Amino acid sequence: MDYIPNILFAIVLIAGIGYFASNVKKLIRNIKLGKAKDINDNKSERWKNVIMIALGQSKMVKRPVSGFLHVIVYVGFVIINIEMLEIIIDGLFGTHRILSGLGGFYGVLIGSFEILATLVFVAVVVFWIRRNIIKIKRFMSAEMKGWPKSDGNIILYFEMVLMALFLIMNATDVSFQNAGLGNVVSQYIAPLFSDFSESTLHIIERAAWWLHIIGILIFLNYLYFSKHLHILLAFPNTYYGKINPKGQFDNDDAVTKEVMLMMDPDADPFAAPEAGAEDEAPAKFGASDVQDLSWINLLNAYTCTECGRCTSECPANLTGKKLSPRKIMMDTRDRLEEVGKNIDANKGVFVDDGKQLLNDYITKEELWACTSCNACTEACPVSIDPLNIIMEMRRYLVMEESAAPMELNNMMTNIENNGAPWPYNQMDRLNWKDEN
Repeated sequence: MDYIPNILFAIVLIAGIGYFASNVKKLIRNIKLGKAKDINDNKSERWKNVIMIALGQSKMVKRPVSGFLHVIVYVGFVIINIEMLEIIIDGLFGTHRILSGLGGFYGVLIGSFEILATLVFVAVVVFWIRRNIIKIKRFMSAEMKGWPKSDGNIILYFEMVLMALFLIMNATDVSFQNAGLGNVVSQYIAPLFSDFSESTLHIIERAAWWLHIIGILIFLNYLYFSKHLHILLAFPNTYYGKINPKGQFDNDDAVTKEVMLMMDPDADPFAAPEAGAEDEAPAKFGASDVQDLSWINLLNAYTCTECGRCTSECPANLTGKKLSPRKIMMDTRDRLEEVGKNIDANKGVFVDDGKQLLNDYITKEELWACTSCNACTEACPVSIDPLNIIMEMRRYLVMEESAAPMELNNMMTNIENNGAPWPYNQMDRLNWKDEN
């Protein structure tokens, strides 16, 4: 009967990892719903961005307080979970602290874990206070009510509990405390349990051990439903992030094709379509739904941390306009999830639900409030580009629905008729010099 805990552990481990794998498969499927976009240029610069931005947190620390706290949580949480290797071995084979045979090195390792766990716990408490007591303005926006607010707090509670369980597990491990290897923090927690018998301490230690591993597996699977998916996606998102000059816009292939056709003197617009192209639907200009965006845009949406740095830097938002770049990314992700559930419910095929990203999630007012200044893309700590989604949707409004604001329509008419944005005949352009 001694092997029953090992079998139970294996079942829990396989179930947790299996469910995570199924969600990862679904995530990849949803991202691939976007238009193809080949990105293989400047690999050295892209890897540099991964190292500096995703791994090195270089953009996070531009705001020193939150940046420093985030680095502590990020580094601490990642390093502490190295201990998962020992937990998995112990759980599968019935051993206890199998790596303790490493002697002094093991003590240094666990001691480092305990210090980091304490720092992470303190940092997470500070984050909770900033969100719920100080109420930092960027966490109080309209889009941060309901689930987004709860999600942020749930993750903080998760991290507090996991760090506490790790320290309690060490503090109630009698053999670990007696060995004096790495108990740099737990030795001060152990006296809290001094009145308990050794058998009771063993029960508490085992309970903390099981809750710790189960908590980590629950946390892993919760990521798919949370903004904290960026823990995994920040790395590919940073690699595929925009490295061209911020003000450079991408040409739409469909538009380019039409323009080249119009400029080709030998092209016959009435010619029969090429063989095999009869059933090909005309390319849509811009985007009205998530399937019209590129897979990079959809990866961006899933990577969004909802930190609000983009919105807090947006001049349109700061002047009271309805636009929030963070909401643009959250809406894109919500709509993509809705489309994914539609596909799941209809055996792998999307059935038109009468909804789309434009109007049902993102309004025209939000889109036209954007000044295209790129402040949001510059502020994002994981290289997300909300502006690209905004411009694709504006492109659709202009080229597919002719729904540009009156001021923009007047400007385009003037350019067409006068060769300039102003309502003056080309012959009258220099009249200003005669006014004096």
